[in-house]
Amino acid sequence: MQTECSTERFDFGEVEGRAVEAAFDAGLVTSDAGALLLGATDRAIGMMGRFAACFHDERRAHLIEHEISTLVGQRVFAIALGYEDLNDHDELRYDPLMAVLAGKLTTKRAACAPVAGKSTLNRLELSRLEPTRYHKISHNPVAIKHLLVDVFLESHARPPREIVLDLDATDDPLHGEQEGRFFHGYYDCYCYLPLYVFCGRHLLLAKLRRADRDAAAGTVEEVARLVARIRAQWPTTRILLRADADFARDELMTWCEADDVDFALGVGRNERLMAEIAPELGRAAAAFARTGRPQRRFKSFMWRTRHTWSRSRRIVAKVEWSKGEANPRFVVTSLTRRQCKAKDLYEQVYSARGDMENRIKECQLDLFADRTSAATMRANQLRLWFYSMAYVLLCALRRIGLHDTDLAQATCGTIRLKLLKIGALVRVSVRRIRIAMASACPNAQIWGAAAIRLARAARARAGPA
Repeated sequence: MQTECSTERFDFGEVEGRAVEAAFDAGLVTSDAGALLLGATDRAIGMMGRFAACFHDERRAHLIEHEISTLVGQRVFAIALGYEDLNDHDELRYDPLMAVLAGKLTTKRAACAPVAGKSTLNRLELSRLEPTRYHKISHNPVAIKHLLVDVFLESHARPPREIVLDLDATDDPLHGEQEGRFFHGYYDCYCYLPLYVFCGRHLLLAKLRRADRDAAAGTVEEVARLVARIRAQWPTTRILLRADADFARDELMTWCEADDVDFALGVGRNERLMAEIAPELGRAAAAFARTGRPQRRFKSFMWRTRHTWSRSRRIVAKVEWSKGEANPRFVVTSLTRRQCKAKDLYEQVYSARGDMENRIKECQLDLFADRTSAATMRANQLRLWFYSMAYVLLCALRRIGLHDTDLAQATCGTIRLKLLKIGALVRVSVRRIRIAMASACPNAQIWGAAAIRLARAARARAGPA
């Protein structure tokens, strides 16, 4: 493995009579030694091999230096480590830790690095749905979508009694002339409008969409696919769909009612809904004026729109008066009064959907899911899947290796900072590769516990020898 280290020394004065000098001459050193946990996590959940299987390679085998499995793993590991740009890989290809994660220390040609540079990875990201003369690598979108769901299903030892699927759309701002760019009035920018589906912390869907359509566009098809795949493994599990008012569309609710899927969806306020809660709102305002404290009440009633809904449905209203003004909220649900009281439905069921926004922030802020700067939507969708797989990998590390530790609820960015960004000296001999990490690492105990747990999970997945 090549290293390009400067032999120039830098002077930083003296400490107790000793000169302080620095130079880039340590040899095989990495700043990402903690990434060994990423490799251990992959062995525990078997994701990278299956992700690589979603690609088809028609390159000439005898001319290939970097296999698809190496390329896919390198890209996902790098994103998890904070390297969002392909340009980063022109330096990362010489990093000894990346070579270890790729399982590849030697090369066929002396001029090559163990892992790929930006140009080779760029050809991977620009892969098409069918191989062509000039694009030998293709990918299967359906298989990639299924993989996200399969990893979620495998994360449970037994089928849960109930799961909640959270849906949301968000903006992905664009700063170039990308295919499908459109100005969105609400977000006040040119953007894409990706659709996300989570179950707790688990990512089940990340679909890139144009922003010139309704936020709920295409939701029924995607939810139907997810539910079918989940029920194929968990036929008795009850499924609840949860989303804000952008998804309270008759098509989606009708599908849920026909396929035995419950829902709790926000509804935008209007004059007719406000008229339904006028007496309760008046009493709440009077109580606020009398006590000076916020007042909250709940009401449940049957209601339908004049034109867009095909039937009447149960509405749960939060009747609130605080800070001297009304603050009502409305939710439409398939759950009956017997199944869930109005107060519980709003406070315990519907309001919990707000945590999904934290998951989207993790994807976009910590794992760069909004870096969709390729020219075509196809390439940008594939980028979004790479970012999504990095999230799934870190989510599995958190779930398997960090439960009941101080980092059990840590964000992906915090896990990267505290557990992955560890300096180490790498020594390669005939018999072993020794990675000597910084003795002063403050989270060494947590790191060690995670490594042991992940190794145990990998052995359990592999089965008896």
